[in-house]
Amino acid sequence: MRQFFGMSQNGNLREAVHGLSSPRLILLMSNSRQFETHVKELEALYPHVPSIGCIGMSYDTSVVEDGVGVVAFLDNVDVAVNILEQVSVMPIKYIKRLELDLERIKGSEKDTVCIDFCSGNDACVLTTIHTALRKQKISLVGGTGADGKISANGRVYEDGVAYALVKNLGGRVQVYKENIYHPMGKYRFIASNTDKANYMIGALNGKPAKQVYQSILKISEQEILTQTFKNPFGKLNGNETCIISIKEVSGNSLSCFRQVNDSDVLILLELGNYHQTVRETIQRICHDFPQRSAVFSVNCLFRYKLFCKDGYMQNYLKEMSTLGSHAGLVGYGEHYNNQFINQSMSCVVFE
Repeated sequence: MRQFFGMSQNGNLREAVHGLSSPRLILLMSNSRQFETHVKELEALYPHVPSIGCIGMSYDTSVVEDGVGVVAFLDNVDVAVNILEQVSVMPIKYIKRLELDLERIKGSEKDTVCIDFCSGNDACVLTTIHTALRKQKISLVGGTGADGKISANGRVYEDGVAYALVKNLGGRVQVYKENIYHPMGKYRFIASNTDKANYMIGALNGKPAKQVYQSILKISEQEILTQTFKNPFGKLNGNETCIISIKEVSGNSLSCFRQVNDSDVLILLELGNYHQTVRETIQRICHDFPQRSAVFSVNCLFRYKLFCKDGYMQNYLKEMSTLGSHAGLVGYGEHYNNQFINQSMSCVVFE
């Protein structure tokens, strides 16, 4: 297969797709002002070509912050695109669509991946999708777009998840995730007074969550929202640690980007040597895939902000480009199989 990436920093879709012919699948990443217009225009330019889209920044060797980016897969792939609706209340209602698409694709864990763009309620959505994907051990990579809107096959939806099943007819596929954090000290917290609907943590070990976070890190309330770039929480899930970013301060509570429940065990994380972690990820991919046709990744918005603040973002994209054709989305939450993760990178590699 081949991967195409085109962009326009000023949101000119025709400029972004210049040179794109005979795509098998298109991934659209647009800005909030032009998203719906771009969805319609893309369908007019490439009628009946499967597509999914969301509002968000995109990149290959540089970042498109407020324009439009297009990723397309060409040659030697089989694709099925669809949507699960009402994801905030009942995504399982539409799971038959995915089951039928899986039957048609006839994919396997070795050659097929599911790429999704979601409008929200990610944890529930991924659990739902996994009930179908796990039967054939098919992996998933994706992310959340902005403003609660996504698109599939030329139509804009709210409260939905758009997915693309991609079968590589010329080789293997494999998904990866990258965590640049590790536990800080031996801190362990039991969460309480949580508000699941608003992803709120009221107390940690019986004390106000905001005060606990400030006291350990010796920071002011105004510093909390930037400190989470270096010190997010982690939720223990077996051998896995799910990163939980702080979204905002609400009184003495902390609102997060991922749901926390009463009695959940949390730890405090700290930023590691992410330069080395990125190099190790690239080395691992090269070891697993000596020949690569494409890499599609989803990087967290907070990772993007951290890398920009440290002057590393451009170097990061340059390093990832050594893998070959690399492009992706800056998401508001990253998806890796059935996990909804924060402040991370997930990607799929095509042989």
